[in-house]
Amino acid sequence: MKTALFERHQQLGARIAPFGGWDMPIQYAGIIAEHEHTRREASVFDICHMGEFELRGTSAEADLERLLTMSVASIAVGQCKYGFLLNDQGGVIDDLTCYRLDDQHFMLVVNAATCAGDAAWIRERLSPGTEFHDISAWTGKLDVQGPRSRQLLEDALETTLPDLGYFRFARINLLGVSCLLSRTGYTGEWGYELYVPVETVTFFWDAIVRRGDIKPAGLGARDTLRLEVGYPLYGHELTADRTPAAAFGKNFMALDKEFTGRASVMADLENGTAQQLVGLALEGRRAARAEDRVLDAEGNPAGFITSGSLAPSLGHAIAMAYVDRKAMESSGGLQVEVKGSKLPCRVAPLPFYQQGTARRKKP
Repeated sequence: MKTALFERHQQLGARIAPFGGWDMPIQYAGIIAEHEHTRREASVFDICHMGEFELRGTSAEADLERLLTMSVASIAVGQCKYGFLLNDQGGVIDDLTCYRLDDQHFMLVVNAATCAGDAAWIRERLSPGTEFHDISAWTGKLDVQGPRSRQLLEDALETTLPDLGYFRFARINLLGVSCLLSRTGYTGEWGYELYVPVETVTFFWDAIVRRGDIKPAGLGARDTLRLEVGYPLYGHELTADRTPAAAFGKNFMALDKEFTGRASVMADLENGTAQQLVGLALEGRRAARAEDRVLDAEGNPAGFITSGSLAPSLGHAIAMAYVDRKAMESSGGLQVEVKGSKLPCRVAPLPFYQQGTARRKKP
């Protein structure tokens, strides 16, 4: 599948590759250049491949409360929250964001590769009074991320944006079009998600990139940016065969309510999991990749890499990995096996990069 911006990416000379069933831009000028521009200035990402669902009705809140791990009742109108959709065994079907559009009206933003499965799972478990609409095909999504994103986006669109708190959103009119503007972000920097009718997304893309201050960035830079701040990628850090407890502990879950998969989550929290998701810092620039083995000091298997890359903002390689708790308790250190070489590494606190602007009150 192709997003509405596919021709724009081709015109810009982007390197295209499959991602989640979509042909997506991986890079334009280069991953490191796009990464560094996002950290310093602002970049725009085509995120039209992601899915959006609308749910409404008197039973919508109660249904979502049963299906999602976060506290849905506590989400105010104009607020969104991150959490998980779990299977009956507590495995992660998807990680997603829930927006409350009105008292009985919600929007879920889900991952591209899981969109169809998410829709089927949710539909089968809704009350008769809850309406469900998959609006993905009609919704365009652009993410503008970077410490100067507010000023540069206001300049590009010749408007003043509303003062939005972190994980807040507003319905606004931009360039004569009704849009939903939110401020969450997947890079660790101040930024916005712009949801527009899909037939207008090219119009908005052109307006945003026309001046040249906000540069296009591909999924390659998006991945290095999110890895530096320790954000998960579904299918890597989160999977259907593992509860979120090993990755996030109690975070993003309202454990004082019942939700699908809660019993397994509670068992993992109470008994502990054999492995824990941790950050690993490598000494040099050579990076480990997903599925590379983590070894203990004696060279015994102790886990595996879920995501790894050079961290452009830090100058050395980093990774996230599931590692045996016993190996982490050992004083002998860890190694990563990369194409036959054993590279020393150490457990590092997340986020790796701690100068992000996402949570600042002002840009």
